[in-house]
This record gives sequence, structure tokens and C-alpha cells, in this order.
Amino acid sequence: MEPLTPSSDGENAFMDNYDIKQERRDLYSARRDRFEIVDVPRMSFLMVDGHGNPNTSADYRAVVEALYTTAYAVRAIAKKKVDRTHTVGPLEGLWSADDLSVFKTRDQDEWIWTLMIVQPGWVTSAMVDEAMDQVERTKNLSAGHRVRFDDYAEGQCVQTLHLGPYDQEAPTIARMHDEFMPAEKLVPRGHHHEIYLSDARRTAPNRLRTILRQPVGPAHP
Repeated sequence: MEPLTPSSDGENAFMDNYDIKQERRDLYSARRDRFEIVDVPRMSFLMVDGHGNPNTSADYRAVVEALYTTAYAVRAIAKKKVDRTHTVGPLEGLWSADDLSVFKTRDQDEWIWTLMIVQPGWVTSAMVDEAMDQVERTKNLSAGHRVRFDDYAEGQCVQTLHLGPYDQEAPTIARMHDEFMPAEKLVPRGHHHEIYLSDARRTAPNRLRTILRQPVGPAHP
């Protein structure tokens, strides 16, 4: 599932800057060819729902633009309100479908997604409301009004790092579901989750780094 990831604006060199990828390495880094069980706490996100092929959908790109524009506005307001700075987090996606077979057939027009960007704990709904008002006044974003601020809790999950093109994730996902989970007596629940660590515009397809995460629960005897 292909993200369109704007680059950082470079304002992340503060000594006290908070970077989720550094502070929560257990959740925002992973090893290739190694499946790990992690416990993901409730966290806050800017989120937008949509559906369709991420490679061709104009709506997908509009949502990414709206998320990042709002995220940078939130960061500026948080700096002003509480004098704390943070690096805008990576783009993340939750993926599902009414018929899960479309992920095997790659019928991407039927994919349902929620794109999101994690927010540090000091960001409040009032800050997000102010950021959204500011973006609405100053930017012409078709999807800006769809951004919401919400919590998301996953609990126990299995994750790994996929290195390479997004369209080649299927074998790794199959190993996760068909080999590792049964061996650990786990079954999938919730939405397939991807965290895009690379800027797809500046990274060769074979070097793209994506965390693949699946919430799990115990298998019934």
C-alpha cells in the first residue's frame, strides 16, 4: 500500500525535540525477517478515513496532504502553547476490506484505509481544533475538513520490517499469518497496520522500509 510522504521541513534539531521513532523504538523500528510480539498502548492520532487504490486515487493524495499540513500546524501551535517541539511522525495506515480476498488478488479499488499520524501526549483536542481552523483559513485542501483527532489502542501485536516495494509485502504477511501466529497460538484481530519509515519520493523501491503490524489475540483451543 503506497504512501505519499512529504519530507520534514528540517526544524527538528532542538536538543529537547521529541521524536517518536527514537522514544519508542520498540514500536517504530523492527528487524527484517524477524517477527516480534509487542504491546502497543493507546496513542493519539490525526486520522482520515477513505477507500480506493492508493496508487491512483486522487483522494488518497489529498488525504496525505491534509494530514501532513495539519500535523505541522499542530506542531507549531504546541510549540507556542506548551513550549515543546516534536518531529512530525511517519505516515501510518490501517487497511481492511469487506472481502479480505482482495488483498491477495490485489484488487486495490476495494481497499478501505485509515491514514494517520501519531501525536505526542501533550497535544490536546483544543490544539488540533486551532490547527484545523488555521489550515482551513490559509490552505485550500479538499480533505482538510475530514481530519479528526482520536485515540487508537492495539494492545498485543505481531510486527516485522518489510524491505522493498509495497506490492511485494504479501509473502511476508503470509508468513506472519500462516507460520508465526499459529506457532505462537495467536490469531489476527483488528486491522492490518503499516508504518511507512521511508520517503517514497526519495527512496529506491527496493530500499523502502515499512513496519507491518497485526493485532493478535489467543487462539481458542
